[in-house]
Amino acid sequence: MAHLTKPTQYKIEDSNIALLGSDLEKRVREHAGDTEPAWESAGKAVGLQIWRIEQFRIKAWTRVGEFYDGDSYIVLNTYKQDPNSEALSYNLHFWLGSETTADEAGTAAYKTVELDDHLHGTPVEYREVQDFESPRFLSYFPKFLVLHGGTASGFRHVTEPPPLNLFNFYHISASKPSATGNKPANLIVRQVTHAFRKTMEQYPSDVFVLDKGREIWQYNSKKSSGKEKFKAAEFVRQIIDGRKHEPILKVFDEGGQGASLFVNELYQESIEDSEDEEDPALATPAPSAPSSPILFRLSDESGSINFTQVELASGTPTLADFQDQDAFLLDDAKNAQVPAIYAWVGKEASPNERKYAIQYAQNYLWKQGKTKKSAKTSVVRLTQGHESAQFLRVVGAQRS
Repeated sequence: MAHLTKPTQYKIEDSNIALLGSDLEKRVREHAGDTEPAWESAGKAVGLQIWRIEQFRIKAWTRVGEFYDGDSYIVLNTYKQDPNSEALSYNLHFWLGSETTADEAGTAAYKTVELDDHLHGTPVEYREVQDFESPRFLSYFPKFLVLHGGTASGFRHVTEPPPLNLFNFYHISASKPSATGNKPANLIVRQVTHAFRKTMEQYPSDVFVLDKGREIWQYNSKKSSGKEKFKAAEFVRQIIDGRKHEPILKVFDEGGQGASLFVNELYQESIEDSEDEEDPALATPAPSAPSSPILFRLSDESGSINFTQVELASGTPTLADFQDQDAFLLDDAKNAQVPAIYAWVGKEASPNERKYAIQYAQNYLWKQGKTKKSAKTSVVRLTQGHESAQFLRVVGAQRS
């Protein structure tokens, strides 16, 4: 009997995408050819564009705000910093689902750099990891929905009857608008695939929807907001309408009549609430992060890429330490508010330095210790003259 090879799942906590000279890079190049047709319309006008990785190719994704945990996506937000100017600015993200394959994750990283180059290096580039998305990324979507499945594993729409589905609804309170003028997403919806009871206990102020196929149950926690309840009901109505009004809706309020039925249903289901034991290899304590940012130089001046730490006279990196002809990695993972690894690319950097700066940043983060906490650390790629405000604050500079 022939055996099918299962795609290798990409472990988010590893974060090391091997591209330089790899078979993956060759396959991506073969499928894309010399030019990527999808980039022809990229960044031409203000707005959001999304692509999903499918078999080393990128395909336009039109279901804005809906993602699958088995996939990887590229998201480009085009905006104007000055409404009165014709100049366009870009935030470029690649989003990695928790169940995405190594090939998809690698292709997303590679093609994101390719799009960055197509836009002449002007975007600020971010890696986004499922469950640890940045407020900037979430601000693009009025509703952010993450479902289980993907292009490699096959996926079912929420309108199709499932064996059992639990959805978690929560609202992010409005904060200051981002640099793009957007506010954080009104509603985050994540499909819970395991540890149902643990999830409810961990988020006691959220709204939950249990999709049983013939019946759909909505559970409103006492501390949940009216907006969360309303949006959950709206989501349920979409499912019911998609199934030709066959499912029956039951609503339970915490502490109210019948609420215990909802909780007991989760406890008794065949999908057991496992404790999510962490892989011992991932439980190794990470080395303590530096108390102040550390700077590394990435250069192929010798004919091969060298990655070395920069000796700083002042002990703290400043913008003057970044040289035009190279790429640099700035480790600011110790930052309590915005932990990040920045890959800065000089305007005269070589093609390889430009292309692989973010890969070295991810590999560096991986070597600090394989823990799930590494997913919380942002990996940001930016180019000289197009630095983000946060990066400039780290190096004690201001935008000119």
